[in-house]
Amino acid sequence: MLETDEPAPVDLLRPQAGSPFLLTADHAGRRIPRVLGTLGLDEPDLSRHIAWDIGIAGVTAWLSAALDATAILQRYSRLVIDCNRPPHVASACPPISESTPIPGNAGLTAAARAARQAAIFDPYHSAIAQRLRARPEQVYVAMHSFTPFYLGQARPMHVAVLYNRNPRLSHQLAALLRAEGDLVVAENAPYRVSDETDYGVPVHAERGGLDYVEIEIRQDLIQDEAGQAAWAARLARLLPAAWVALGAA
Repeated sequence: MLETDEPAPVDLLRPQAGSPFLLTADHAGRRIPRVLGTLGLDEPDLSRHIAWDIGIAGVTAWLSAALDATAILQRYSRLVIDCNRPPHVASACPPISESTPIPGNAGLTAAARAARQAAIFDPYHSAIAQRLRARPEQVYVAMHSFTPFYLGQARPMHVAVLYNRNPRLSHQLAALLRAEGDLVVAENAPYRVSDETDYGVPVHAERGGLDYVEIEIRQDLIQDEAGQAAWAARLARLLPAAWVALGAA
């Protein structure tokens, strides 16, 4: 699937860092393997949220530096294979995303899906699993971003925390975000975490018994470097405070 001169799917930042936080970004990039062309899409579509989480790579890199935390980012487009979906579900290689047909994903064979999984999904999640085996006490932080509008509907929240079976750290972080006084903070909106629709949190965090939080930031707030740095600085203050508060609770 990937030719020898194409980047590996995993971008590993600060592998020797000592922070308790492990940052992950499933949708940090929008590369497409050369063999797949553009999946039949033009550049405007490949710049949209359907292809990646706009701004989250920058936030994650800034936050990794501020916390001295290891970060694992995935470079290829979610349209090739979504690294936050169980690979067997249809939405892992979506034939339609939002209301946009993805011609290069129409009628994929099982072999074609397996090739994408082997080239991108498996190495990325293997890197996360390897890190957690080496540092099993880490706190799992899944970094994502969301669109200000979805199918014409406005999303007024600035930031959200998502969780499933273990909401402890998410509740602490949500309270601190609300205390900032300038944010609309959501919980389990505009998305929810489940075993059927997500992979990172259910598999790496919940099965491993880890504390975790999934963070969603609205994309218009982090579309440039200044916004990314500002949000990283805010989270660099609040994540450790939430972790300390959790320990004191």
